[in-house]
Amino acid sequence: MAKKKSLEIPLASIDDLFSTQQQREDNGREKIVDLRLDEISDFPNHPFHVSMDNEMERLVESIKQNGVLVPALVRPKESGGYEMIAGHRRKFASGLAGREEIPCIVRTLSDDESTIIMVDSNMQRENLLPSEKAFAFKMKLEAMKRQGMRTDLTCVQSAHKLDGKKSRQKLAEEVGESQDQVRRYIRLTYLIPELLKRVDEGKMAMTPAVEISYIPKELQEELLNAMEMEDCTPSYAQAKKMRKFLDMDKLSVDSILAIMQEEKPNQKEKIVLREERISRFIPPNIPLKGREEYIIKALEYYAKVQEKQKQTQTLTR
Repeated sequence: MAKKKSLEIPLASIDDLFSTQQQREDNGREKIVDLRLDEISDFPNHPFHVSMDNEMERLVESIKQNGVLVPALVRPKESGGYEMIAGHRRKFASGLAGREEIPCIVRTLSDDESTIIMVDSNMQRENLLPSEKAFAFKMKLEAMKRQGMRTDLTCVQSAHKLDGKKSRQKLAEEVGESQDQVRRYIRLTYLIPELLKRVDEGKMAMTPAVEISYIPKELQEELLNAMEMEDCTPSYAQAKKMRKFLDMDKLSVDSILAIMQEEKPNQKEKIVLREERISRFIPPNIPLKGREEYIIKALEYYAKVQEKQKQTQTLTR
């Protein structure tokens, strides 16, 4: 005689028994919650600077008066706490405004999803530094690559012409730059920090900086030394020449210095005062920033002495 098959009836959980359908749907939705600032860590390698500027001062004052009007976006961390995705400036300003919490949307996101949202949310800001764009573009492009898109943005001098939209083309369209310009920005991430800082400060143009980015970092250090010694910045022609020497395996400390000592077109002669030659004439208590003023006063005094000597010689003739 055949055995009767037992029926397996799924049992409802306690939560299902004592909650309504509306409550269960609400539990699945994103909510705005207030989180303590010390519960939220910054996004790893966040490429955008959070600084105390005029805009930050206005944001702090607004939060003091009205609170944070736009919630930050965070994701839960496996180790506990939360990671900031979008809202680093709001978090920083909240701390300055004396607040201990910030309203947040908590969302479960992958690393690549988080990176793309983090970059996109900050690209709307005005006056982004070249270094901020450089690392942001690189991070987003790498995330797009891991999501299955092709990325060969930095492999050639000029961007390829492709029939279909590839990751670099899509990225360029999303950030409002040409493909070649995005490639140039990403090349800046290969500069040593001191040279990249000069690009941010406007002391070195982007075109020579891109050429220099192909030079090994140890030789970039030597270039920095040459720039400080000669008190000058490489022109595009000089940067191209250094890269050409590199391709010929002839770039060295001596060749870098020789190139940097070349006179540029329309270059005005500069007076360079060597530290080792003038330091013995300046009292040690004069700070570095005050030495120029001290030298000017010394020259003015010397000029007055010279004038008095001339007047004395005229009277005694």
